[in-house]
Amino acid sequence: MFSKIKDFLQKIFKSRVFVFSIVMVLLSSVLVGRLFYLQIIKGEEYLNNYSKKIQKPRTLNSTRGSIYDRNGKLLAYNELAYSVVIEDNGTYESTKDRNDSMNAELYEIIKTLDKNGDEIVNDFQISLEEDGSYSFNVSGSSLKRFLADVYDHTSTDDLKYNKNLGYNEAEATASQVMEYLCRSSKEKGYDLSETDYAREDLYRIVVLRYAISLNSYQKYIVTTIAQNVSDATVAFIAENKSHLQGVDIAEDTIRKYVDAKYFSHFIGYTGKISQDEYEELKEEDDSYTLNDVIGKSGIEQYMDSTLRGTKGSETVYVDSLGRVIETTDRVEPIAGNNVYLSIDMDLQKAVYDLLEQKIAGILYSKIENIKSTDGNYASASDIVIPIDDVYFALIDNNVLNLEDFAREDASSTEQDIHRAFVTKQSRVLSWVEQELTSTSPTNMEDLSREQYTYMSYLISMLTDSGIILSDSIDTSDSVYQDFKNDKISAKEYLKYAINQNWIDITAFAMSDKYSDSDEIYDALCDYIIQEIEKDNGFSKKIYQYMIRDNEISGTQLCLALYDQKVLSYDDAAISSLSSGRISAYSFIKDKIKNLEITPAQLALDPCTGSCVIADVNTGELLACVTYPGYDTNRLANHMDVEYYNQLYNDQSVPFYNYATQQRTAPGSTFKMVTAAAALTEGYITPSTQIEDKGQFEEVENGPKCWVYPSNHGLINVSEAIRDSCNYFFYKVGYDMSMDNGVYNEEQGVNTINKYSSLFGLNEKTGIEISETPPKQTTEYPITSAIGQSNNSFTTIQLSRYVTAVANSGTVYNYTLLSKVTDSDGNVIKTYSPTVHNEITTISQSTWNAIHSGMKMVVENHAQFDGLGVESAGKTGTAQQVKTRPNHALYVGYAPYDNPEISIACRIAYGYSSSNTADVAASVYKYYFDLEDKEILLDHQADDEESDANSFND
Repeated sequence: MFSKIKDFLQKIFKSRVFVFSIVMVLLSSVLVGRLFYLQIIKGEEYLNNYSKKIQKPRTLNSTRGSIYDRNGKLLAYNELAYSVVIEDNGTYESTKDRNDSMNAELYEIIKTLDKNGDEIVNDFQISLEEDGSYSFNVSGSSLKRFLADVYDHTSTDDLKYNKNLGYNEAEATASQVMEYLCRSSKEKGYDLSETDYAREDLYRIVVLRYAISLNSYQKYIVTTIAQNVSDATVAFIAENKSHLQGVDIAEDTIRKYVDAKYFSHFIGYTGKISQDEYEELKEEDDSYTLNDVIGKSGIEQYMDSTLRGTKGSETVYVDSLGRVIETTDRVEPIAGNNVYLSIDMDLQKAVYDLLEQKIAGILYSKIENIKSTDGNYASASDIVIPIDDVYFALIDNNVLNLEDFAREDASSTEQDIHRAFVTKQSRVLSWVEQELTSTSPTNMEDLSREQYTYMSYLISMLTDSGIILSDSIDTSDSVYQDFKNDKISAKEYLKYAINQNWIDITAFAMSDKYSDSDEIYDALCDYIIQEIEKDNGFSKKIYQYMIRDNEISGTQLCLALYDQKVLSYDDAAISSLSSGRISAYSFIKDKIKNLEITPAQLALDPCTGSCVIADVNTGELLACVTYPGYDTNRLANHMDVEYYNQLYNDQSVPFYNYATQQRTAPGSTFKMVTAAAALTEGYITPSTQIEDKGQFEEVENGPKCWVYPSNHGLINVSEAIRDSCNYFFYKVGYDMSMDNGVYNEEQGVNTINKYSSLFGLNEKTGIEISETPPKQTTEYPITSAIGQSNNSFTTIQLSRYVTAVANSGTVYNYTLLSKVTDSDGNVIKTYSPTVHNEITTISQSTWNAIHSGMKMVVENHAQFDGLGVESAGKTGTAQQVKTRPNHALYVGYAPYDNPEISIACRIAYGYSSSNTADVAASVYKYYFDLEDKEILLDHQADDEESDANSFND
């Protein structure tokens, strides 16, 4: 029995089936064991991760709609770009670990961006200045809101004296805020020190850390580190994602503006939402977040809810390490709607260029090769611009950067300028110090003009900085009055101000350090010298007198324009300037003529203007031009802070909309209102004649006609409009003020305002962007009748008025909008001007008299001769101050018999209305195709001088 079993087993062991069976049994055992291990040992980890699986909603941003002109030409759109983003999942083991890791990670990214020519997004409210100091770049309520956020307060009212910090949070300096943010992790800071990072790098890490912190309360919201980055940066992030925790590349869009400077004031721009904007907007729409991009100004702001679209959403699941492991419930975002404007893109650009050419032409014609003038002119039209004023304007309006003169790699010309400045500055500072400490200081009235400039500047500096407490000064005090009248020295005034507690010593001295007023005064003097040595404005005053005294030359400054790349490099021009073959005077005038140096850059009179074109039959706005404009592409997306500050400090004030915000007297363009009032109220008829006697003597110190000592003789209302006869309208204003033979000023004012109101000059026009309210006269009806007194209107308000004149009585509410479509082009909503009122009380005979007078205005002036289209118009000149040129205005319409468009144009300090009439004539040529447009828009200054005296204002 046993032998048989033995034989059987031997056969089995020798068989391949047996061997295979044994192997399979062994393998199965291993696999079962491994599975058992995975289930028992690793299953706990899996279950732990599963149990920590977190569900989070995520918002998907929509695509912003585009903006088009009335003809469908693109004005604002989105461009695909790549952004570096970071998602702070809070996955670090401790705050210290989190800080160290994040700081190192951000530093690596910043250095990569530097290497690839990219920049971080910087919306931080603190700037790092070139000298290494920190300063706030916001003020007022925006600064208070920032400080409240920094110090973790819900409201700005919660800002308080912080005993641990030793200062009042509401009065914190930029340096104190930086120190607070950089403190150790134990104090809930960023753990940053200049022992670990250079100041510039530390600053940029703080910028990003602060931006990330604003989103920290809602995880899985990404923070954008850099926008529109290069391919090299995209590649770096992609290759290093494994160790750059939370960092990724995201498809993004950036807002782009076509020919931005022409449309900047009414299209506006987009930017990241501020805390204040967020709190206001979320009240209306809770879908706004602190990471949103919104319209900041113009139509972008006004139509933000239309353009922004509807956000989408999805649900993300993350594991215990913060990694997204699943995405569900995706709802696609809906693209924003498109907005069409009433503006004609080509007309807007043409009018802007024509206006700039004319302003440059006026400037060109008024520059003379003299160093200065005595300022005594027979009339405002005689004012000239000395060439030294032009050279100084290059410095005064920051066309040339003073700090660049001191760079190590500055050109030899720049170095020569800087050496001369340092020498002069040393002399000036020594004199100031000596004057402030002298036992026998000089009375202000006995100082030289240059010395007076320096002393006046430092007093203004102390006042502007709040060291001189203006509100505490007793202006009736005899010592104050003596100083105001230049009878005492600056030293005497400042020492007296200290004794009277008119000086805030906390800004320059610790109160407990000084025992008496003499020591306080010494500290104030030290402070003054330190401040003016580094004060840019004071340095400019020094440069002004260096130019006057030929310590630096116009040639040096012109050459510096090439060194600082203000002008494109031109070897021939540089050689001619350097050798003296061309004078600096001829050179700079040529650059102005060719618009290589613009009126806005120089900010001399004139440097601004506006022009509004409307369809007189529909009230549609076809062009709304303000000069100068600016590049909104550099403000949108993430703001170019340096460019913003440049615009903010520009003396031509480019942020100001001169078409809708600048308000001046209308001058003689107002005379149609007075004519309508006098004719309708029965004070005159179209045939009534009034004899111009030169000076109106019915009142004491009666005003004179502009033609005095000559006169216009016996004329009717149409002829008075033609000749712009002030006497005629003085008489009419006087007659409207007579109440039963007694002069009643209020009656005259009320009558004039009744009719200016009929023409819409009592209210804003309805335009969607910022507009200054009109100001109707409140006094002096005799001068009010010619558009003086305190009548004051914007260009767009004059446009609405002349549009109503052209169409004989329909006053429109203006709008910039035409229609809104969805992303597929379907019209959702249409817009059109609405009728504000119809002037039904004015008879046709009155309209005929007014139109006839305006037609004769045009017929009398050469700009419109042979134009190919008949038109009607009225010139106006308005004096604001005697030391500057008059404002130039023109209103009109064309064609005369069947009007299509109206025009209202103003050049502030533009000398003569002949200049604005020139602009109108050029606009007609462009609009009605009366001249080759390429020749018309040759981008050269229009320096063809009109006879200012031929225009009657």
